[in-house]
Amino acid sequence: MSKVNTAPIKWAQRSDSLYITIALPDVKEASVDLADETLKFKGKSESKEYEVDIAFFKPVDSEGSTYNVLPRSVVMHVMKKDKEEEEFWPRLLKDKALEKNQVKIDWDRYVDEDEEEEGFDTSALDGGMDMGSMGGGMPGMGGAGGMPGGMDMASMMQGMGGMGGMGGMPGMGGGAGAGGMPGGM
Repeated sequence: MSKVNTAPIKWAQRSDSLYITIALPDVKEASVDLADETLKFKGKSESKEYEVDIAFFKPVDSEGSTYNVLPRSVVMHVMKKDKEEEEFWPRLLKDKALEKNQVKIDWDRYVDEDEEEEGFDTSALDGGMDMGSMGGGMPGMGGAGGMPGGMDMASMMQGMGGMGGMGGMPGMGGGAGAGGMPGGM
């Protein structure tokens, strides 16, 4: 029996939801079990076995959440349970010590709490698996439905702040490590 590895997790949030990415390419035999308090994942990538077994900081709405296994990752749009609170969580996991080793912030999808304008681009989840019945439109997800091509590039680029290669944004020099982005992307 081969050793089971911990899968790398990236996450970002909005006031009403979480976007979780398990960053593994070509996942085979994927098993995703999302409950209101926990997330369990098992799968194979490049002939190695991986798993995730985490307890969320606060309860989530497993019925209203979706996931999709993509060629380079497994992505999940997880709805927060307490819709009235509409607050950002200080971390993803209940156990602060595990957070440091298992979880990284998804800077591609990150926004500050006071800069939140709309929900996540969930076009990567199209054709994905519902973790319950999604029903009609999701309240609080303004803009996610009517974006042409599933993505509003202008607001996405605005949210990326000081990344390198951003044509037409004076004073926004390239940040360290952001060099490989083509201009005007």
